[in-house]
This record gives sequence, structure tokens and C-alpha cells, in this order.
Amino acid sequence: MPPITTPAIILATIRYGETSKIARLATRELGVQSAIAKGALRPKSRFGTALHLLSEGQATLYPARSGDLHTLAQFDVRQVRTGLAERMDRFSTASLLSELMLRLAPANPHPASYDLFRDALEILEAAPAAAVEPLGLRALWRLVAELGFSPALTACVRDGVPVPDGATACFSAVDGGVLCVACARGVVGAMLGREDRRDLADFLDPGAALPALDDRHLASHRRLLERYIRHHLAEGAALPALEFWVTRSWAAA
Repeated sequence: MPPITTPAIILATIRYGETSKIARLATRELGVQSAIAKGALRPKSRFGTALHLLSEGQATLYPARSGDLHTLAQFDVRQVRTGLAERMDRFSTASLLSELMLRLAPANPHPASYDLFRDALEILEAAPAAAVEPLGLRALWRLVAELGFSPALTACVRDGVPVPDGATACFSAVDGGVLCVACARGVVGAMLGREDRRDLADFLDPGAALPALDDRHLASHRRLLERYIRHHLAEGAALPALEFWVTRSWAAA
């Protein structure tokens, strides 16, 4: 089969044998794919140092004749996002975005999620310190929504009854959104006031002003997103990047 060239971002690599690597790639034309980079660990490999985590470039793949392990013929780097490693909050958010792509993005074309992921990495790399966390929350919520798990915020997720904008509402991570008063009885969930619901809606809306939150409210939004991801995306699997992001272990050091 002829090779396919597509914009791609390196999500992960693992050693394969003595001289090769297997790369997990987010690609714009093919979705998330695995490809073997033969000879990548040799001193004079044509890949050189191209296969850095979160590097962006053009990947040339030879599709597998059978199975789902393709051959990576070439990776022409366009951007090495070293700025993501300059701050741990940038890196932890980028790692969680990558983890979500690995677990949830389809293995078929889904340009919208690729573009969102690529743009989020660019924004995070350039973000000033005070904006990293709110921008990260927006990127994460938008990726979750783009991958098919958008939360219900204006009507009860169980029975569709509208929930008034000014009302405090129970947000059930298990159900996937807000509940009306009747459905919320006996449910353990986060109680979101009017401003909390508006902030969450603004995180999901790229055209809205970025919410200005203090540390306490940022922590609350981190916990809300963590519970949502664990219930709807993790399916019981360990998510080390999520754990690192939500605990902010570097901040306590």
C-alpha cells in the first residue's frame, strides 16, 4: 500500500527490541495510531531526536497489511514544545490532554479533536503563569466534550426538565450533568451555584471570557473534572497523568 503523510503529534514511545521504537501518534488524517520506527535507537538513525514527547510534525506511515501496527517511515519535526517542560503545571496539563487522546480519540479520522489538542498545546506553552490553570481547564473540558462526553448544564440530564440559570443545581458526575430538584433527591453530587455553573459553561465555550477564579474555586473545578473523567472516560483504568494533574504533587514539594 502507498504511504500516507499526515500532521501528527507524538503521544508516547516505547522501546522495541534493541534498535527500534513504537510510537503512539495523534494524527489528523488517521486518528490515533501505533507505528514502529525501525532503527530509531541507532546512532545514525534517520529519526535522530525527532520522536520527542509532544513533538509536532509530518508523519509518513506505511499502513500495516494486517493488524494495527503501521511502519513509521519518516517524522519531519515542525515544532518541539520545550516550553511545556518549563513549568510543571503546563507539563501536567499537557500530559493529561495526551492521556485523554490516547484513551479516547478514535483510530479513524477525527480532525476536530486533533486540531483542539494541537491548539491547546500551543496555547499552554505560551500562557503566562496566572493563566495556565484556567486555560488548562478549558482545554480539558473542551477535549472531553469534543470526544463525545459533553456535560448537560441547562436541563436535567435524567428527565430533560430545564434547570433555571439562577438556581443552584446538583451536578452528578455519574449521570453526566445537572439534575432537577426531583431527580437530585438522594444523589451525592457537587452543588453548583449560579456562578459555578456559569464558570463551567464558560470553560466549555471557547468564545467566552476565561473565568477568573481563586485557588479554592480552581481546586473545586479540578475535583469536578477529575470525577467526571473517572466516571465517563477511565472505565476503571489507571490514569497516572490525571492523578498527577489533580494532586499537584509538585506544588507541595
